[in-house]
Amino acid sequence: MLTIDEFNGLGSERLLPALLECCDAPRWANALLGARPYRDLNSLLDTSDRLAGEFTPAEVDRALSAHPRIGERRDGADRGAAWSRAEQSGISADAATALAAANRRYENRFGRVFLICATGLTADEVLTALAARLDNDEETEIRVIAAELGKIARLRLRRVIAE
Repeated sequence: MLTIDEFNGLGSERLLPALLECCDAPRWANALLGARPYRDLNSLLDTSDRLAGEFTPAEVDRALSAHPRIGERRDGADRGAAWSRAEQSGISADAATALAAANRRYENRFGRVFLICATGLTADEVLTALAARLDNDEETEIRVIAAELGKIARLRLRRVIAE
């Protein structure tokens, strides 16, 4: 973990990999770096939220590629994989069949994996959200995904920066 002062003072080349693990959106990560210094963690998080709200469809698709399907565990010992497993820890293995079927419906509808900030959610809550989002049009769904990516980035930034 870094303090906000360390985050403000470290070179971009050292911080960029950690930011891309928070959200694989280079424009977002570089804009966060370019907006330094931050007075505190909340100002960093507020900037992150604002930037996530500006994701383009291409940025959403790129950032999505770093996430496993909901209900699947990302393999690996790297920090991003560990974060992903922790974020989905409330999703039981018993729900795998229902989630797999729901993921297929979503992917057939939108052509991309379903993403939700799963921290603190049960499988039933995820399935309910997925079913509701199947009614979204493409533009609405891109905005919803961008917001979910922003929530995940916020959680992960809190793991990188100590208050």
